[in-house]
Amino acid sequence: MRIGTTLSYSGSFMEAAAGLRDLEAAGVEIAFVAEAYSFDAVSQLGYLAAVTDRMHLASAILPIYTRTPSLIAMTAAGLDYVSGGRFTLGLGASGPQVVEGFHGVPYDAPIARTREVVEICRRVWSRESVVHSGRHYRLPLPAEQGTGLGKPLKLINHPVRDRIPIMLAAIGPKNVELAAEVAEGWLPIFVHPAMLGEVWGPSLAAGKARRSPSLGPLDIVVTMNLAIGDDVDHLLDRGRRQLALYIGGMGARGKNFYNNLARRYGYEREAELIQDLYLSGRKQEAEAAVPADLLRATSLVGPKGYVVERLAELAACGVTTVSVKPLADTHAERVAIVEQLRDLMP
Repeated sequence: MRIGTTLSYSGSFMEAAAGLRDLEAAGVEIAFVAEAYSFDAVSQLGYLAAVTDRMHLASAILPIYTRTPSLIAMTAAGLDYVSGGRFTLGLGASGPQVVEGFHGVPYDAPIARTREVVEICRRVWSRESVVHSGRHYRLPLPAEQGTGLGKPLKLINHPVRDRIPIMLAAIGPKNVELAAEVAEGWLPIFVHPAMLGEVWGPSLAAGKARRSPSLGPLDIVVTMNLAIGDDVDHLLDRGRRQLALYIGGMGARGKNFYNNLARRYGYEREAELIQDLYLSGRKQEAEAAVPADLLRATSLVGPKGYVVERLAELAACGVTTVSVKPLADTHAERVAIVEQLRDLMP
């Protein structure tokens, strides 16, 4: 199991980037850069490629709607080139509030579009002429839809790798099934280890049944707050804001994927209350309504023995990468926590 870390899209990127070398030495093997309606992830990943040596880098995530499939492939090949083959392409559908509200693009057929994007990316990286006749993407563009001058082209450059790893962010049943079928990695959110099999097990099994052996084992990435010690339980509350934001405010009523996930975990009434409070502007009350056991289940916070047990539980669930946010006030303390975790990893 490897250690990762995620750079927040709303935090101080330059400060976090400056400390990555220390985290790399402490045991962090992969850094994830998010993209929402913030600064783009690509420019930041290019910067990180220049200031790190061994650490792998991943987008987490690039929305499939905001770039053409060929541009996504070109961007991934470019980042893999400047990083010396250390890039993983994290893709996801995002949601209609961002895609339609910020980008002005219809949010339609996320699963089918994702499948086609993956197919086109791999064709670009193989340096084959890019010809694709899908329901949502047709390359070259048919004559009746344009000038008729489009021609099949292949990538000019030779990529460092002709198979850049793809990681899909997914939490819905069909999305998770697709990730298990076609991607090298799967990035869920707010993973409750005790519920992973019940909530996602059938989807993972169905996808893996159609998975090509050439993809290798599925890399399952979980993201968790981290604190190790006998007196760190109070730090669990630092996770309330993010959980309340996602469960309560990251999507419209009836169209919030994270709220649906909380309900699938068994928190139907709590999810409804958090959303009601958050959407009415009572954000602090929404944070207070986040169940304590959900906070604990989705975090790595507790004494050393407890963290070891949790890591073993995650490994038993098939988790292969734990991306952590060390809960500490100084960089030196964050590095020390990662070093502790490194020594406890199974």
